[in-house]
Amino acid sequence: MLIAVAGSLAADRILVAIGTSLFPLTKGYVHFRFSDYGKLTVVGVIGACLAWPIVVRISSSPRWLFVRLATLVTLFLWLPDLWILWKGQPVRAVLVLIVMHLAIALVTYSVLVHLAPARRPSLPRDHPGP
Repeated sequence: MLIAVAGSLAADRILVAIGTSLFPLTKGYVHFRFSDYGKLTVVGVIGACLAWPIVVRISSSPRWLFVRLATLVTLFLWLPDLWILWKGQPVRAVLVLIVMHLAIALVTYSVLVHLAPARRPSLPRDHPGP
């Protein structure tokens, strides 16, 4: 979990730096403050980290299911971005937020499926078998 949180926060920080470098007018944008995106990133990553073992337990193809769930959640999390865009927030700043959501999903998914791979619980050695 810590690797997913750290990786996601690092991705956020890098994307904010790139975004404000490419689009200087976005410097100081309220949603680019660590205090703003940091807590939301941590909550989202923790949610994904809690979901992964559940998906592993209930699915015979957990990676297949998890990538689809991650895609749906990412699309859902773009709704507030689209809302603030519609309400008049700067287009370039909102585009950076959208990319941040995508990066968090990619980092978290990769960390979970590679560092916490799906494993089925095995039967004890003294179990007579099915």
